[in-house]
Amino acid sequence: MDASGEFSAESSAQENGAPVADARLQPTPDYVTLGPGADFAGFGSDAKQASPRSLGSALGAVLAVAIGIGAALLFATAHKNAPAGQGLTDIVSGRPSKPVSARDTRQLDRMKPQNQAETLLELAVANSDGATEQISSRVDRWPGKVQWNPQIQNLTAAALNSRDMRVRESGVEVELAAYGLSKNSASLDYLLKTAESPDHAQKIWALWALGLMGNRGVESEHIVQVLTAHLKDSDEESRHWAVEGLALTGTDGALGVLLQTMHDDPSALVRERAACGIAESGLFTPEQRMSAVRQLLNYTEDPSLDVQTHGWAFQALGDITHQRLPQDAAAWRRWYESSKNN
Repeated sequence: MDASGEFSAESSAQENGAPVADARLQPTPDYVTLGPGADFAGFGSDAKQASPRSLGSALGAVLAVAIGIGAALLFATAHKNAPAGQGLTDIVSGRPSKPVSARDTRQLDRMKPQNQAETLLELAVANSDGATEQISSRVDRWPGKVQWNPQIQNLTAAALNSRDMRVRESGVEVELAAYGLSKNSASLDYLLKTAESPDHAQKIWALWALGLMGNRGVESEHIVQVLTAHLKDSDEESRHWAVEGLALTGTDGALGVLLQTMHDDPSALVRERAACGIAESGLFTPEQRMSAVRQLLNYTEDPSLDVQTHGWAFQALGDITHQRLPQDAAAWRRWYESSKNN
């Protein structure tokens, strides 16, 4: 896998039953781009192409998400207006139809795994009843049979932006399957080795994929420990992707690490991405995010933090609580104390 030849993905992975990663893969830059490899430049391209979103959401980033979500809405609308038994592909291209419902199991069973994954994730993003359950019941049969392509790329990005946690989790499941990663120790060992690769692009992909794996319960605590250790790496990009991976795990331990990183990391990029992970990215539940409010309040008036980080703390508070208060620590404290009494 690495440039020095110390670890060959193809030979070592096949010997141990682990996946062979597609060399074109990149980690998803953030939750408002179009997924891993969004620029199609290839896995070996400069990792710094990925431009992280500010908590305030740049217009270009919002438009990128709109493309994926808009496609899903088009899909949902077309199905709503289609005659019974007619799928979106009938309407758009005349090709054989897809199921109009995730409950159309007979039609799904006739489809190849690639088409099943694309169809069901499309339905999940469109909030079609039963789609996430169908993904959950089928996904363990997909690794090695589902390939990463622009369609999967766009749909997983839209899924990870969903407000529905079940859809986000489905996006994680499909992304792992498209990477060829089964939820087992062989895949985990492969990712742990790759995360130590001197090939920087391979390393940061592995940090992201470890977060995906940890979210699905594969030695989650160990993965959090590994990602936390990479927060001591000297290069900003490794710490950045360790933060993204931690946010994906969705564990209480990871949330605490992100709060500390938001406070301590010397890089503004890493601090911002930690704040975004706490506030809205990743796989934390609303309850977990609310548990961070007290510490974020402390950060808004911490004299050791710069104005920029104060601003991210305020933005995170707004994203978590859905309150639109001014960037005034006293106002937020009054709201917090009042909310505890209600």
